[in-house]
Amino acid sequence: MRLDRLLVYLRFARTRSIARAMIESRALRRNRKHVRRASENVAIGDVLTLCIGDDIRVVEVLSLPNRRASPALAKSFYKEHERK
Repeated sequence: MRLDRLLVYLRFARTRSIARAMIESRALRRNRKHVRRASENVAIGDVLTLCIGDDIRVVEVLSLPNRRASPALAKSFYKEHERK
């Protein structure tokens, strides 16, 4: 699944253009490497590090959603890790 689409489905971004802007501003890492393109594929088990405002979130993708879901359901697709 494309990374920009996943960010929308998991409710980290409201639209794909906002997700693309987040990626282009280098505010996102996948498996500890900066993401260069919004079209990069994400797989189950990938760890995403997101900078959202002043907050840094580290999440592991548990499964890939088929569509944008409610906030409660979206949280079931990833596991949030504590920062060290």
